[in-house]
Amino acid sequence: MAAIALLAVRFAQGWIYWGGGTRRFIYGPQKLDPAGHWMAYKFQTAMPGALLGTNHLISYLLHHFTLLYIGVIAFSAIEMIAGFMLIAGLMTRLAAVASIGLSTVLMLMFGWQGATCIDEWTMASANFAMGITLFLAGSGAYSLDNYLLRKNSALGERTWFQWLGGSQPLPLSAKGFKRLGLALFWISVVWIVGTYSYYRGSVITPFHGGPVSPAKHHLSLSNAVILKDGSLRFQAYLDAGTPADPSHILRIELLRSEDGRVVETWDTRALAELPKKSFQNDYPYQQFSAHRFGIVAGVGAKAMIILPPIQAAPLAEGPYLLRVTSVNDHVWTAPVRPVQ
Repeated sequence: MAAIALLAVRFAQGWIYWGGGTRRFIYGPQKLDPAGHWMAYKFQTAMPGALLGTNHLISYLLHHFTLLYIGVIAFSAIEMIAGFMLIAGLMTRLAAVASIGLSTVLMLMFGWQGATCIDEWTMASANFAMGITLFLAGSGAYSLDNYLLRKNSALGERTWFQWLGGSQPLPLSAKGFKRLGLALFWISVVWIVGTYSYYRGSVITPFHGGPVSPAKHHLSLSNAVILKDGSLRFQAYLDAGTPADPSHILRIELLRSEDGRVVETWDTRALAELPKKSFQNDYPYQQFSAHRFGIVAGVGAKAMIILPPIQAAPLAEGPYLLRVTSVNDHVWTAPVRPVQ
């Protein structure tokens, strides 16, 4: 009865990863084509909210194309192969462990995303628990593991087959199995509840939108400075928001900090006419660029932006403030250093 009951779980877990891999290798190969809008763009959107230092790993890979491409191909291949193995019930426990690893990586990198709910976290946490269940229980009924065992009963004596396959119980005593099962259960509880609390609260703290908002774009501004020729240079990083939509900057202003008086304004038209050289993007995928409605950027984009020289001359002594306004009327500011 337990073997029959697990069939739907094994199939669903397998199909999720089989579908992810085949979409890239078979049905949507453009996702692996570096000449187009490939997986690197999606990968970069995960960077702002990635946990446990994986944001630095993503940044490193984005700067090293060969390693990035190998990583995307390897991840997709593991998804497809592990998914097929689960569907077929072939080396089921090995495939289940692979699915646990994939779920963990997805949780760390993409778990914060989801504009209305934490969609990526929900999928990854469910897959994490399903992988543990399949590792402990094995393939259940109607599996290639069972077929191989019937064809070669000697496999049943092989420790490696007992641990990697799924047609037999794990080679543990009842007490050992209970300890392992409970240990994996508590790992699941801590991991799933802990990440949920971090992303949304609602455990021991009130609900919150997450340290990194998956719905509202946020722009971090830094290193703003007026150059000798009167141009304004600053660094911008779109470090929050939904990756489904870009953010649009409609207006940038230079203000006197003391009284808030606007010294210079770069309106939508001026921003839309900025040349490509005005944007020194850190990454070749999600980028800041001029658009007919000002400046556009996708989540994860980071760039040094240089604005045309300030017309008001000579500039009085500072301090000055940079103010950036988006199409949603969101405003971000940063102090501006004196003329360099």
